[in-house]
Amino acid sequence: MTPSTAGPTRIAYLLSQYPAISHTFFLNEVLLMREHGFSIETASINSIHPPAGGFPEDETREAARTFYIKETPKGAILKILFRTLVRRPGVVGRGLSAALALRPWDLPGMAYSLFYLVEAILLGEWMLQRGCTHLHVHFGGSVATVGMLTSIAWGIPYSLTIHGPEEFYDVGPSFLEQKLRQASFVTCISDFCRSQLYKIAPVASWGKFEVCRLGVRTAVFAPPPETTRETLHIVSVGRLHPAKGQMILLGAFRELLDRRLQVRLSIVGDGDGRSSLEDFIQTYRLKDSVTLHGALSHPATRALLGTADLFVLPSFAEGVPVALMEAMSMQIACISTFVAGIPELIEPGMEGLLVPPSSQPHLTDAMASLIGDPARRMTLARAGREKVLSSYDLYTNIGTLARVFERHGLSTGGLASRAPEVSS
Repeated sequence: MTPSTAGPTRIAYLLSQYPAISHTFFLNEVLLMREHGFSIETASINSIHPPAGGFPEDETREAARTFYIKETPKGAILKILFRTLVRRPGVVGRGLSAALALRPWDLPGMAYSLFYLVEAILLGEWMLQRGCTHLHVHFGGSVATVGMLTSIAWGIPYSLTIHGPEEFYDVGPSFLEQKLRQASFVTCISDFCRSQLYKIAPVASWGKFEVCRLGVRTAVFAPPPETTRETLHIVSVGRLHPAKGQMILLGAFRELLDRRLQVRLSIVGDGDGRSSLEDFIQTYRLKDSVTLHGALSHPATRALLGTADLFVLPSFAEGVPVALMEAMSMQIACISTFVAGIPELIEPGMEGLLVPPSSQPHLTDAMASLIGDPARRMTLARAGREKVLSSYDLYTNIGTLARVFERHGLSTGGLASRAPEVSS
């Protein structure tokens, strides 16, 4: 390809919340796409909530340059709306028509659509000021509704990255079909994800769906020195939510203790499900064997993973968990579930174990089998790291995403990449 003499396409990334400790892959994608030469500005629907110790350096720097739509003062909102109505009535007309068409017979729903339209007008105005000519949106929920309305109202092309699984549950009420139709291209994080879009999109549009897998920094998430522990350490990382299956994990762990196995459990993450887990731990007197660490920094999470003999994520619903990739990259034997894109990451019995979601007996037996067989644990752990090295390396997969962007006319302007540096 002949390097372009024009400048790079200015791309706006729209996310529900950016940066976020629980979604580091957003940050890494933005930073690495810039390293590939793309000019990327970031916008976030919602305000951020820094952890108690504050954000790391990269997140702090990104927060300072991100446009937070809901933080726009009311006076400024009214001024922008009035100015847009007077100077660009077509923007308001197209946006209003599209917003009202989403829920034509639902008054509360129409009110939500109008709120999304206001956010879309604010976003489009900001993109105009920043010189952005393309919008890329992560996830297909309400954030993509704002993205779609921005595209329609302002005539700005937009694209999507779909993760799942939430987008697939309420396809009609979330207007996923309309969002896919409006998008110039759509990247999917797994083959399973793409299959769910094939279900609802016309065959003629299937060519716009491309699989771009997530990834981890395999050099950073490297295997720790091998050690032998008398009490085996099981680790699980994920937001505390029923969908992550932590209650099933606690029940299975309790059965391991009943079998007189020497094990302890660490759960990293926070969320609405914490109180239920705490109640279970108290009811069954597990506090000496189970630790709820809450949300940890990235280095602290890596350090804890370095002490793990087994990583377990018994999710009921998932996309493809980055936490699972990180554990596999650190050469930890992993157990998860036959859900969504997880079997693409873990070939059962070869790179880890998979059990039916919600089946506590299967999970108990799977953990017990690996606890009692250190040789098999190591075989699975090594194969798991090889899988991540070959298919889920962050730098390789961001390169794939960059080529997709370029194929769809988003230019780097011929800017050379330097050695990438991403957040820890």
